[in-house]
Formats: sequence, structure tokens, C-alpha cells
Amino acid sequence: MSKDFMHYKELMDRALRSVVRDALVRVAKSGLPGSHHMYITFRTRAPGVDIADRLRERFPDDMTIVLQHQFWGLEVSEEHFEVTLSFNKLHERLVIPFAAITSFVDPAVQFGLQFVPTVPPPARAKLEVGEKKALPPAAAPAPEEKSKGGQVVTLDAFRKK
Repeated sequence: MSKDFMHYKELMDRALRSVVRDALVRVAKSGLPGSHHMYITFRTRAPGVDIADRLRERFPDDMTIVLQHQFWGLEVSEEHFEVTLSFNKLHERLVIPFAAITSFVDPAVQFGLQFVPTVPPPARAKLEVGEKKALPPAAAPAPEEKSKGGQVVTLDAFRKK
């Protein structure tokens, strides 16, 4: 297979993000028509995202917002959009770059887009060599399944009988 010097995946991603941008421009100009409403999921720590610290603490990786009945001041630019939403009766201004969006859904017409994040999620803590991490209770091995070199989990507990 030849190397893709045209970078078609990037071109397609940019084109699909422009669908989101164009939809938001229409909403900013005319409001939401009919029963349309939008679920937008984005990376809260992506470059350019500006949200209140309390929201970032509550949603450290991803956050989904809904544009339906109560949103104010929607402004759309080439690279991002801004909107004011109510969180526990407090109005918060959010600035969300289009590059931070991971999904866009309008359930009224069963339309949705998924994006490969251009920004990876925050790095997870890595285990040091020899460090053990507890398994979730459902997957914890029975005492007789432990071995000296670590933990062994049998799959029999998860198989249908």
C-alpha cells in the first residue's frame, strides 16, 4: 500500500468538524429549529478549552453539554465556539475549540459524528516494575488462583454455562 501523502484522514476530519461548525452557526443565527438539540462531547483539558475550574474538577477528561432549551450567547468562530450554560443555577461561559470535540449528536434526527481526538487524554499513572494493582472485585481471583509471580485470573467465572 502506498503512503498517503494527501493525508485524507485529516482532510475528512476537518470537513466533518466543519459540519459541526456550520450547524452551530445556524443555531447562533436562528436558534434551534423544530425538535433539534445537540449533545457535544469534548476533552476538558484540550488546548484552548476554557471552562470553570469547578467544572474541570468534576469532569477531568471529557464533558458532554446539551444545547437545547437553556443556553445563551452562542458565538461561533473558525476555531472554536463559546456558549453560556447553567450548572446548578450558576451561569458559566465555556470556550470549546472544534479540535477538542470527540462527538456531536442531534438525536432529533438520529445524526451523529465521532471524532478521533486530536489531543490524547491525560496520561494515566503507569505502574512501576513489580508494583501490583488491585483488580476490581468482580475480577479478583480466588485465593487458590494466586501464584507467587503475580495474580492469575481464570476466565471460567465470566463464561456462560
